[in-house]
Amino acid sequence: MENWIKGMDVSTLLEVERCGGKFFDRGKSGDALEILKNYGVNMVRLRLWNDPFDEDGKSYGAGGNDVETTLALAKRAKKLGMGWLLDFHYSDFWADPGKQIPPKAWQGMNEEQLSLAVHDYTAEVLKRCKEEDIMPQMVAVGNELSNGLLWPCGRTPRYDNIARFVSAGIRGVREADTTIPVMLHLDNGGCNELYRTWFDAYFANGGEDFEYIGLSYYPFWHGTLQMLTDNMNDIALRYHKKMIVAEVSMGHTMEDYKDYEKLPDELRKGMATKPELAALVPYPMTPEGQADFMEEILKIIAQVPEGLGRGFCYWEPTWIPVPGSQWATEKACEYMHEKGPGGNEWANQALFDYDGNALPALEIIRDFSPDFTYIGKA
Repeated sequence: MENWIKGMDVSTLLEVERCGGKFFDRGKSGDALEILKNYGVNMVRLRLWNDPFDEDGKSYGAGGNDVETTLALAKRAKKLGMGWLLDFHYSDFWADPGKQIPPKAWQGMNEEQLSLAVHDYTAEVLKRCKEEDIMPQMVAVGNELSNGLLWPCGRTPRYDNIARFVSAGIRGVREADTTIPVMLHLDNGGCNELYRTWFDAYFANGGEDFEYIGLSYYPFWHGTLQMLTDNMNDIALRYHKKMIVAEVSMGHTMEDYKDYEKLPDELRKGMATKPELAALVPYPMTPEGQADFMEEILKIIAQVPEGLGRGFCYWEPTWIPVPGSQWATEKACEYMHEKGPGGNEWANQALFDYDGNALPALEIIRDFSPDFTYIGKA
């Protein structure tokens, strides 16, 4: 059996470092990726945006994950012996259930042109990966595809176009390397109806085969832990695909980080976990609560039937609050047709505290083994 994945999405890391972010483990300064490796992390997940820049060539923010940035991070991970998961968004910025905006260069294309663009872009990126000896160990074709991709052509319920576009991406991966496993990833991991409806429709519309189902699960948005358990157990037996909780996180504090961001209130997005959302989570948002939550998540994944629970990727463990690292610039908001402000909304859910110190949840991750030779908290 291949390695059980202990993954981290560190897509903003270069930006955080450029803005002065520092990381520590037990008081000793260190490289964030090296610290994570020492806690058992064996894969990084890295998003890819086609052209995340405004007309003046300025980054949209949030890591600025063009191909140069993504490959630079992948190379750092490879030097440490970690694999990487390439996450195609097929957008110039955030793609999620609330927005799936075609890249600027693709806007106005019809279904046939979009399908070709997805295939060719996927193939071109992987060709460059091969040339630079940095092939990914897994590829996600699209990001949080619950409501489709490349709107409006590929928006649910147009599952014919969803299957067409996703299949074009899968073929691009297969043509580059037939051995790379492909993941299809939805959000709302506690919603069984979503997963049954989406994947049934995908296969009914002739969607290309793939190896992994990815789920996002945020306990303040996506239902109870029991709902996650029931959904994973059901879709394991329904589709017989390997599964990864491709995005997961939990807060370690509800204290504000305004003093770290150094932004006026009108420019701050503020933490995603508002008090009313934090109240929905059965663990307190403390370092201990974060660790206990992760322990439960790991057990749920490891107990999926047929051994199909194959690991997780924690979302943005290194996105600590530093001046200049933000969710979106003003120009990025214009591209997404959303209102600002920017700032960091995730800092209280990192696996490092606001000063960059490693948190106890990393010990849980290090010590967990899916065969249940689990050491427990130190």
